[in-house]
Amino acid sequence: MQQLQEGSFLKATALLDETIFEGTTIFLTEYNDKGTVGCIVNKAFGRSINELSEFLYVPEFPLYNGGPVATEYLFFIHQAPAIIPGGKLVKDGVYVSGSFKQAIEALCKKQVDENDLKIFVGYCGWDKDQLEGEIAEGSWKVVNDNAVFAFE
Repeated sequence: MQQLQEGSFLKATALLDETIFEGTTIFLTEYNDKGTVGCIVNKAFGRSINELSEFLYVPEFPLYNGGPVATEYLFFIHQAPAIIPGGKLVKDGVYVSGSFKQAIEALCKKQVDENDLKIFVGYCGWDKDQLEGEIAEGSWKVVNDNAVFAFE
């Protein structure tokens, strides 16, 4: 089994078929002694950010279903630390969070695109040792690949 760490990907196995995680790939942005956080990177939300009332002025840009936790909030990863300050490096030049205001301004100015920024509705979260248990039971396969694959 590959080592679980920030920047790892989780691939759902057949044990998660017919659940909200069927066919998902999750990029882990936080892994520590308190638990694990990540976002589903391969499930479109079905709406663009400019369809949300507070972002009507923003150009069309896809949203992703990040997971079942805190679905009333937006979360993001990016590869533009010079344009979007305050983010935390996860791995391989991919950052989580930062100034959302700067991210939206950069999007409006066309300084970033889908290769630089990914915005999620909600996230996935596990308490300490919970994810390890799900991996042990065979629900997830851990893949340590280049973090930029989160943008593909």
